[in-house]
Amino acid sequence: MKKIAIFGATGMTGLCTVEAALKQGLEVRALIRDPSRMPEELRKQVEVVTGDVLVKEDVDKVVEGRDAIVVTLGTRNDLAPTTIMSDGLRNILSSMEKNNVKIVSVCLSTFLFYDKPKVPAMFHGINDDHERMLHLLQATESLNWIAVMPPHIGSTPSGDYSVEVGSSPGRAISKYDLGKFMIECLSNPDYYKQKCGLATKVPAP
Repeated sequence: MKKIAIFGATGMTGLCTVEAALKQGLEVRALIRDPSRMPEELRKQVEVVTGDVLVKEDVDKVVEGRDAIVVTLGTRNDLAPTTIMSDGLRNILSSMEKNNVKIVSVCLSTFLFYDKPKVPAMFHGINDDHERMLHLLQATESLNWIAVMPPHIGSTPSGDYSVEVGSSPGRAISKYDLGKFMIECLSNPDYYKQKCGLATKVPAP
């Protein structure tokens, strides 16, 4: 795996994912609506395509010729009900099929491990769209997808963290470790077609 594309590259998780990919020596292409949102030192090392994930032609330009895809789409701090993330993912998956790209990691949320009544009401709108995204992944037959479901994402330094398939191992994860895992899971078949929880290890008292 040498060439990847990242969607959602200018958000908190997206920027850390770009940095992690570059550290691993990968060639990164990113679809960005406003290139000025990416720091210049990163922008110089990334093939930036200006466009929108809701425009199929823009998505095709980014997916074509890539070995794997990373999706860290978000709404920044807007918690209102939305379909933007799932609509974007639908375009990405369709383009992957067309371009014969088989591997994708997608950042969702630990709330998908919860029973719905236990999800705080303020997050219901976002959680519903994350659920639509998960269903889109599960409906694909030919793709090796990884649903990454982090808990609270913090700006703490990188540290030891654990990964669990099918459940969440803790309450928080460093954005740097999340970015690293979004890349590393692409080449680990143990995580294909799995829901992965991850969290910073808390030292025993």
